[in-house]
Amino acid sequence: MNDVEQVKPYNTGAAKTEQVRQMFDNIAPAYDFMNRAMTLGIDKWWRRVAVSIVKAAAPVNVLDVATGTGDFAIQLARAIPSVTVRGIDLSQGMLDVARKKIADASLNERVAVEQGDCLALPYPDHSFDAVTVAFGVRNFEHLDKGYAEMARVLRPGGLLCAVELSTPRNRVVKWLYDLYTLHLIPLAGSLRSGDRDAYRYLPQSIAAVPQGDDMLAIMRGEGFTATREKRMTFGTCTIYTANACDEASQAPQ
Repeated sequence: MNDVEQVKPYNTGAAKTEQVRQMFDNIAPAYDFMNRAMTLGIDKWWRRVAVSIVKAAAPVNVLDVATGTGDFAIQLARAIPSVTVRGIDLSQGMLDVARKKIADASLNERVAVEQGDCLALPYPDHSFDAVTVAFGVRNFEHLDKGYAEMARVLRPGGLLCAVELSTPRNRVVKWLYDLYTLHLIPLAGSLRSGDRDAYRYLPQSIAAVPQGDDMLAIMRGEGFTATREKRMTFGTCTIYTANACDEASQAPQ
């Protein structure tokens, strides 16, 4: 078990999946505002970089796992005019926000979202050209199972693009980062959303989630090849990319 799988939003006996669902339902109305505030708006740039990586693969259909309020799904549809995007998320509250944003962007014909478990994706094998997940894998109750499911629904050779918050390596940057995430964000999150525990969970989950080579090793262990990472903004965010194994490499030797 990875350390991040033991980090949960609330001090209850419920499984992590249920706690994460409850947390995002609680903070859904404040989520977009807090996301911009926490990252000083830089998360928009991180997504643009990730979208450009996905666009270069020329996908026709994309699955956005842990789609949340739909930011990544909407950016993908705007950047790739021919693509259709399906988003899936645990939280109905987050999806309610996503559906309004999709409608406001006049993208209902190309972007659809639904509630579901990202660890048991309700799609056939090899259904998508690309799978994306932004700021979601650290919330998985079982990280390896999440990656295995994403590999399963990707066509052979299809692209995975995972964007995740990470811990800076530079000591000075990390000191400032810790001050911000461990103290200022929980206070601001509590005032805005009324759920201080949710914004305590954020830095704890970032610190615990596998990063760099450790994350890439998990991806390879669940059926991905050509794994690589791109660290952004002093290491506060990392974009991980990989390809699903092709049929030849999956065949028994």
